[in-house]
Amino acid sequence: ISQQILGEKMAKQQSFADKAKVKKKDSHVNVKVVKAIKTDKGSYKFSERFVKLDDISKVTTIK
Repeated sequence: ISQQILGEKMAKQQSFADKAKVKKKDSHVNVKVVKAIKTDKGSYKFSERFVKLDDISKVTTIK
């Protein structure tokens, strides 16, 4: 007779937290780059994007 018929509940073997721990850590760093662009009228526009870097010290090399 299965355990479900008897009214016993099976214990969950792996929780979401356990799965998250097992996931491989990414060796990259995500950085948000905001660039100010001056228009012909003299106002400013802002361009935003995310860049993935190998090391945070390379943040000064972003163009």
